[in-house]
Amino acid sequence: MNAPILKLFGLFLVLFALLIGMTSYNSVINAGAYRENTKNSRPQIEEQRVRRGVIRARDGTVLARSVRDESQLYKRRYTPEGGLFAHAIGYDFLRTGRAGVERERNDALTGKRNELASVVDQLRGKQRVGDNVLTNLDPGAQRVAVGALQGRKGSIVAIEPATGKVRVMVSTPGYDPNALDTKAAADAPLFNRATQSGYPPGSTFKVVTAAAALDSGKFTPDSMVSGKSPITVSGAPLQNFSNAQFGPITLTDALTNSVNVVWAQVAQQVGREQMGEYMQRFGFFSDPPLDYPDGQMRPSGVFDAKSKRFLPAELEGVDIGRVGIGQERLSVTPLQMAMVAATVANGGVRMKPNLADRIVDLDGRTVERIVPEQAERVMSAANARKLTVMMSNVVREGTGVGAALEGIEVAGKTGTAELNIAQRINQPWFIGFAPLDSPKVAIAVTLENVQGPQSQGGLVAAPIAKQVLQELLG
Repeated sequence: MNAPILKLFGLFLVLFALLIGMTSYNSVINAGAYRENTKNSRPQIEEQRVRRGVIRARDGTVLARSVRDESQLYKRRYTPEGGLFAHAIGYDFLRTGRAGVERERNDALTGKRNELASVVDQLRGKQRVGDNVLTNLDPGAQRVAVGALQGRKGSIVAIEPATGKVRVMVSTPGYDPNALDTKAAADAPLFNRATQSGYPPGSTFKVVTAAAALDSGKFTPDSMVSGKSPITVSGAPLQNFSNAQFGPITLTDALTNSVNVVWAQVAQQVGREQMGEYMQRFGFFSDPPLDYPDGQMRPSGVFDAKSKRFLPAELEGVDIGRVGIGQERLSVTPLQMAMVAATVANGGVRMKPNLADRIVDLDGRTVERIVPEQAERVMSAANARKLTVMMSNVVREGTGVGAALEGIEVAGKTGTAELNIAQRINQPWFIGFAPLDSPKVAIAVTLENVQGPQSQGGLVAAPIAKQVLQELLG
């Protein structure tokens, strides 16, 4: 064989190997990405022949089911309760693709839980059917949460601290998922504020600062810090809300009264590295480990709008004093702040949040149970207990009295992020948990662009949290 022919033969071998490699990659390794690509409707068309499993609420209420149309394909239908849970449950239509639990649990809902069994069933002529998904979501509390927001833009997330079970996930305005079967997704408010919106957290972030401070060993709840206002932080004046004046004050009283200058000084003394470490421990700078689709969640942290990236708290250009009081360029999701409250409530251990509780087959047998999973120990149990007592004082006699429940002690923290001081436009917040001694529910509430003298977290968000906590705790 002469040299040119040998070279040509070698080239064909290389090209053939590349062809096999790319084919294998696309059909095996990258198959999931192709299936999930919204422009690739073929897998969804095939799945319309499968009776998709039912999605239920915590109490068994049907939220989503499949019905067969005149073409003998199955279409998704959402009950009125399904609309109440629209952002969490999502949707599944050929026209719009899929989102939420519908997308995250698609394999179970379409009977792909056991591929080998599915193939055997098809060879035997048995039609494939999907498994059912039972969620942790509570219809009564969800209804109360939506009603309490009264149509205003905002979000509420409630979590069981010990298990990570998501009991409430509300984003308003909502939408009717059934309408997506006849119109484009862009025509509806599909954006999930609970997982996708980045808001300034205001003084709710002082809980993170307090956790880092207590664990540092430099501070105790009784440590005294000057509350005189204003002070200079990073070369600029910083004052308390309404420039309120305090003398030397304990950390407990500083949290109770949300004293900005105290917590800015605390953050500076704790230092950039430890503040950054505790933010990471609480889950900042990473997508939440929720059973929810990629692309429908965003991280929380110090976000630089110009470069469109999150900045490490340790970076020299980050004003750590203002980070410590929830200002600077902090951008957080309601889910993240609910996780902060739940972590303190759970003795300093952060649990992975879960929307789904278990997968059940057509015969009612549980084929998969989502077991509570620890994400990380964030702070010591002893200091979590101290912080709990500090937060209970906020609700007992401080800025969070609006969240107080009769006969049940509540721990919490308010926040009022000032968006436009001249026009009195704020982002009010409340995060907290109850009961104090054995927390069953942690919650985060926030509303967008609330205007007027009553637009503070303690006056707007705390009473909403009270209603939802009351419903969940019975």
